[in-house]
Parts: sequence; C-alpha cells; structure tokens
Amino acid sequence: MQYRRFGRTELQMPVLSCGGMRYQFKWKDMPAWLIPQDNQHNLDATIRRGIEVGINHIETARGYGTSEMQLGKILPTFLRDQLIVQTKVSPKSDPKEFRRQFEQSLKFLKLDYVDLLGLHGINTPQLLHDSIRPGGCLDVAHQLQAQGKVRFIGFSTHGATDLIIKTIETDQFDYVNLHWYYINQFNWSAIEAATRHDMGVFIISPSDKGGMLYKPPQRLVELCQPLSPMVFNDLFCLSHPQVHTLSLGASRPSDFDEHLKAVELLDQVDELLPPIVARLEEAAIARLGEDWFKTWHIGLPSHEETPGGVNIPVILWLRNLAFAYDMVEYAKMRYNLLTNAGHWFPGAKADKIGKFDLQPCLHRSPHADTIPTLLEDADQRLGGATVKRLSQQ
Repeated sequence: MQYRRFGRTELQMPVLSCGGMRYQFKWKDMPAWLIPQDNQHNLDATIRRGIEVGINHIETARGYGTSEMQLGKILPTFLRDQLIVQTKVSPKSDPKEFRRQFEQSLKFLKLDYVDLLGLHGINTPQLLHDSIRPGGCLDVAHQLQAQGKVRFIGFSTHGATDLIIKTIETDQFDYVNLHWYYINQFNWSAIEAATRHDMGVFIISPSDKGGMLYKPPQRLVELCQPLSPMVFNDLFCLSHPQVHTLSLGASRPSDFDEHLKAVELLDQVDELLPPIVARLEEAAIARLGEDWFKTWHIGLPSHEETPGGVNIPVILWLRNLAFAYDMVEYAKMRYNLLTNAGHWFPGAKADKIGKFDLQPCLHRSPHADTIPTLLEDADQRLGGATVKRLSQQ
C-alpha cells in the first residue's frame, strides 16, 4: 500500500479507503440480533482483508443503516492507533439533533473517538447555512473535537462545484469528500481550492459513480487496454497528487483485488495513461464530433435557471457517455435518478422538454439551437423506470 499526507490533518492516508455503504445488512437501523451471521462474517472478513493489505481507513456514516453497528463488532478488535475511522452525520437545522446522531454513531462503533467526522451532504446553500451559522452543526463538531471525540472535521458533498468551493473557502474544514474521476472532471476547480487550503481530498465512489466499472461495456474495456477500466480510473485519479485517497465500496473481501493492481502500477502512470487518454478522446470525438466534444458544456444553465428544473448539463453529459463509450446502462441508471434523489442528484429529466421554451436560458450556449432536440433524444434513449438511491431501497 502507498500512503499520502491527508492535507493539514497530517494523517498518512492509504491511497485506497474502505467505504462502508455496501457490506452492511440493511439501509436502516435495526436490532443487532436480526443481522444474519453470514452477513456479519462477510463484513468482518472484508475489514480484515483491507487491514491486511494496508487499507486502514474505514469510512462509514450515520445514514448507512446497520454499517456502524456492524463495524462496532470488528473495529475494537484492532489496535486503535492502527485505524483511521471516519463517520459522517448530515447537517441539521437543529444542532442538538446533529449531536444526538453523532453520539449514536460513536455508541454503535464502540469507539471513544473518530479520527474524521464529516458533515454529510453539504449539497445546498441551506445545508451549508445549517452547518456554518453561529451555533450550528460545525460549532457542535468543534465542541466534540474539544472533548476528544473527534480529531478532524470535514464535509462530504454531491453539490454544485461553486457551492463546494464556497464551503472550502470558509477555511473551516480539514478535508472534503467529493466526486471526481475520468468521466466526470467537473469538480477539478474544487480540488484546486482544497489544495490551496491544505485540505485532505477523498474521492467518493470512483468505481460505481465513476462509471459502474465493475461491469463495464465492451467498448470501454477495449479502449482502456492493457488496463481494466477500473484500474485505469484509479490510476487517472491517483496520478494527480492533489488527490489523496479513493473510496472503495467493498461488499466482500475480493473487491479489493482489482484496485490493488493500480497501486502496483502507480510508478508507471506517465507511461500507461497518455495513450489510453488519447484513445478515449479520439473515440469520443469520432462519435460525438470534435466541436461538440470540446464545447458542449459551455454556457449551460443550472437546473435552477432552467424551466421545469431540467438538469441540462447532467443529461447531455450522460448522453455523451452513452454515445461515446456505450455506457448506456450507467447513463440510464443516473438519468432515472433525476427527480427522485432530492439534493443528492438534483434536477428533472427531459421527459417534458417539449413544453418549455429553452432559448432564454441557453443564450450563452454555442449549441442553443440543437440542445432541445438532443434532450428529447436523451429522454427517448435513457428514460425508463424510476431509480432509487441505495439508501431509499
């Protein structure tokens, strides 16, 4: 395993982290006696395998159902100073509820303290306000820190890049959990901001949100040769020193294996990555056209600025992936989360796009005349049954 300084926390963070949202039994709290032994044994084996290969950062959240409770059966069996434990609690309008939920997390984990406490899902201006206002959740987190129950404080986000940067610029957080990978590089300016503030940078879900890379389409497999798409994406992310760790949502011990191949190849990124990146760009241009590939994102409105709340940037991005790399299953999954995932994946689908006049909100786009037709096409190709977030299932 390789380790990187996790910003101003000075923690030596493994470049791979063990995310805790896929091995737990249920997405809601339930009595411990209802958890099947085979599920708990699998979780225990997954954690032991991670520690064995040097992945000593265990990340979970109060919102991950039985994850914390089940981790509480295994984490106390290790020497505490060998672990880096992170949990996350969503900001609340009532900071007393934020404190109550954190105390529940600590009780379930059976630990005296966590190394990292993340304010979970600062995705909207209101949630940022609830976090940083005087007497708000961040003040509670600082109190917990003073009591020795928390070492460092960060935040996780699925929010817009400008909101992430605004949160970083408060200079009140030690680290950030965000989305950034080859197919979605929109948050790079937020990573640059985090670097300026010497914050740790943790990448959320590079293998799932980064393209469902555990079951990639054949076209993507061929374009990423001689690497697997998963290893390519890991190396792409970690080739940037501003990125410190990638979260692996392991559901069983063997889920670490493919990622460990990337660690072995980190010293070869200058040789391995350029030809694959060039091949991916050439393939996208061949199917999308060079002008669209280079300029499609310019001048697009946010969903708040768009009639019907249609999330034009996300819909066009997903259509691009489906066309360029045959990532149809991924694009459908993400597209059908729209309107159903709240502030975690905001905005509406394009199923009613014909009812709206989009020209006023598209006036800054060089493709204003063609985008309405492309949105209709995206809905026809990607639309289908509503998809729920994992935590809603």
